Amino acid sequence: MSTQATSFRFSVWLQAGTLALALGSLSLSGCKAEKADAASKDSTAQKAGKTDGKDDQKAEAVPVEVASVSRQPISASYSGTASLDAPNEAQVVAKTSGVMLQLMAEEGDAVHAGQVLARIDPEQTRLEAQRQLAIVHKLENNYRRSQELAAQKLVSADANEQIRYDLESARASYAMANLQLSYTNITAPISGVIAQRMVKPGNLIALNAPVFRIVNISHLEAVLNVPEREMSTLRAGLPVQMAVDAVPGKAFEGKIDRVSPVVDSGSGTFRVVCSFDNVSQLRPGMFGRIEVVYDHHNDALTIPRIALLEDEGEPAVFVVRANKAVRTPVGLGYTNGEIAEVRSGLKEGDAVVTAGKVAIRDGSAVQVIASAAPKPALADNASVGKAAR
Repeated sequence: MSTQATSFRFSVWLQAGTLALALGSLSLSGCKAEKADAASKDSTAQKAGKTDGKDDQKAEAVPVEVASVSRQPISASYSGTASLDAPNEAQVVAKTSGVMLQLMAEEGDAVHAGQVLARIDPEQTRLEAQRQLAIVHKLENNYRRSQELAAQKLVSADANEQIRYDLESARASYAMANLQLSYTNITAPISGVIAQRMVKPGNLIALNAPVFRIVNISHLEAVLNVPEREMSTLRAGLPVQMAVDAVPGKAFEGKIDRVSPVVDSGSGTFRVVCSFDNVSQLRPGMFGRIEVVYDHHNDALTIPRIALLEDEGEPAVFVVRANKAVRTPVGLGYTNGEIAEVRSGLKEGDAVVTAGKVAIRDGSAVQVIASAAPKPALADNASVGKAAR
């Protein structure tokens, strides 16, 4: 019985050992499989990482727009705004009093110097002139008789001289009465256009009362208040162009008539008077943009002004060379409108970056997506063209 029990226990122990060995073998196989799977995943990840790196390297190229450096004319100019004024303007006043009898001109009519514009009732003034004429005739007869009596020594020399003085005074009064009579015809002192009529027929007109306002629009002036730094560039005789909103799309030719030699200490500006002669479409009071061209380059190397880098250092641009942005310092000349003259640093045909500048640095890889040539400056542009200082 003891022998059987011992044999049974040994058999159970043997089976348990075999089972433990089997389980250990299975666990070892599972660990190897997990390590193989992990290694396979790491290898796949490394390959994926290498592929992503290549894509990132390709994605580093920044898309930009460029413009070609080209040659075109450019002007140096000063632009400003001013209102037109008519220096030849006159206010017609009544030189005598009376009732307005007749108007012979209306607002908008062109008149010439000496033309009768209106009439004041002349009846009272004419009667006064006739009275003075009668006094003159009476004194002329008295003086003639006095001279005859003086020749016969029948009247004193003093009495004869007194009659002569009275006659001269009467003649002066008669001339004054005729002058007052002529004032009943209101005439134009200058040639021009009736800008305003202040009276109506039947109004009682007082002495020196305004009746008409005449403006000579054949000669107009515009005054520019120019900064003192431009005093060496602006001079009398330079041509100017003026654009007004009332006549869109047209530039009117004029010239600088005179330049003030004095700079205003308060504003730091000096007066430049531009004149426009015989321009029928311009009117006093119009507001316009004036451009004075004081220099011109026919074959200038130019770039768009937008290509210039907006930093505080020397002027520079990004030039695209071998698909890379190269920061290039440039020497500038005149700027006008949307273009700038380049005097050094670039050559004709170079591609300068105009859009996308903020996203690139010197040496950045770029991809050109569009290119264009710089636009020419407009004649009526309100910018200031000047040499770089």
